[in-house]
Amino acid sequence: MRTNFDFAPYRRSTVGFDRLFNLLEAGAREDDGYPPFDILKDGEDSYRITLAVAGFRPEDIEVVAQQNQLTVTGKRAEDNGKGAYLHRGIAARAFERRFQLADFVEAGNASFENGLLSIALKRVVPEAMKPRRIEIGGSNAAQDQIEAPKDKVREAA
Repeated sequence: MRTNFDFAPYRRSTVGFDRLFNLLEAGAREDDGYPPFDILKDGEDSYRITLAVAGFRPEDIEVVAQQNQLTVTGKRAEDNGKGAYLHRGIAARAFERRFQLADFVEAGNASFENGLLSIALKRVVPEAMKPRRIEIGGSNAAQDQIEAPKDKVREAA
């Protein structure tokens, strides 16, 4: 049993959480589960999304990566009236699947084989965002003292 949750009171009392509430509301919407997909973690920073798109050709499918979202759209070409189907069990309907990507996750190449569409994803953290080690230098007490120029010291004496 799924219930709808109203985020309006929270939206009024928070600032800067609009994207979070939009994600929560998008996740609460009903999903028909078509086409089915798998998400695989290939390595520490690499992932793969595989969609089962039987009946579609690579030219019928469009993959678009935009900001933090990956959209896979499929629209099958019309049959040219070849034969009369007695039973049609292979889905031929158009679809659109959206995947929210975390920050710094980029879509790589896509491949199509045996009715499966695979899209490689990789987390690419910019150098400025990566942790870096800062060396701690030693300190000599003699170097920390402030010295006046030697000529001025002689004149003061």
